[in-house]
Amino acid sequence: MQHLRVICPTRSTDEVRALLLAEPGATHVTVLVGAALQPAGDVVEADVTREAVDGVLGGLCELGVDRTGGVTLETIDTTLSDSADSAEEVVPGDPMDAVIWDEVVARTGEDSRLSVSFQAFLTVACLLAAIGAVTDSPVTVVGAMVLGPEFGPLAAMAVGIALRRRDLVRRGAFALAVGFPLAMAVTAVATVLFDAAGLLDAAVLDTLDQVEFIYQVGWFSFIVALLAGAAGMLALTSAKSASLVGVFISVTTVPAAAFASVALVEGRFAEAAESALQLLVNVVGIVVAAVAVLVVSRRVQARRRGLRRLSTG
Repeated sequence: MQHLRVICPTRSTDEVRALLLAEPGATHVTVLVGAALQPAGDVVEADVTREAVDGVLGGLCELGVDRTGGVTLETIDTTLSDSADSAEEVVPGDPMDAVIWDEVVARTGEDSRLSVSFQAFLTVACLLAAIGAVTDSPVTVVGAMVLGPEFGPLAAMAVGIALRRRDLVRRGAFALAVGFPLAMAVTAVATVLFDAAGLLDAAVLDTLDQVEFIYQVGWFSFIVALLAGAAGMLALTSAKSASLVGVFISVTTVPAAAFASVALVEGRFAEAAESALQLLVNVVGIVVAAVAVLVVSRRVQARRRGLRRLSTG
């Protein structure tokens, strides 16, 4: 269940109240007259099952509440209520499969910003991946994969393409276009310092048996990227964010970027090119699969909504 709180002008309260009462998936509807001070108005609250949230939000936006007041939504971890159980049962579908599109846009929009923390995480991840590569340590490379924040901008680009939101596409592309080169530049400088300090022997790069997957591009590279993109978007849309850890481990975006910097500094241009290609293949595969998942999800949800209207009409 999701807890919905609406601040609306007094003139819109009756319409909001009627909207929620007419929604079978809404319960615990409460109206607090004059409770809102900024912006001034009434507060209407309700608990809404996940399957019904997207339709309710759409109805509220049609009433203009998002402009004249405000709408907030938060997840309820525990609900002890027969009324809530009935609301979940009456709405077809599984709550975990329901997609709240405004939530998806908000989450990917926040995660796609080129911020100081995003750049710091990406840079540290690249440094870890570079160290893992030159020491032939897959554990360190996997740690770098988990730490990398690049899935946020990739997901934002996919959502932007699927929903035709150019702002999300631009924001995600900008974060990647600036973030990766900066992180790779820092990694290249670190490689030069490692060389000067005698910590890196170029001959070691000839015997990287455990991490050679970083720069070896093949069909499975693209297939894994497709599966990771699909799994990642499913995790975002179904609120199963814990599954994202598996997605991070399966893709080699950060390790490929890091190794490209190391190989370039060491004059291993062929391996640097292969690493760059690996990065490109992973990025394209993730975005393509994520867009496909979103398109299918929208069609399925639209079909369910149409069937629901027919059954209640």
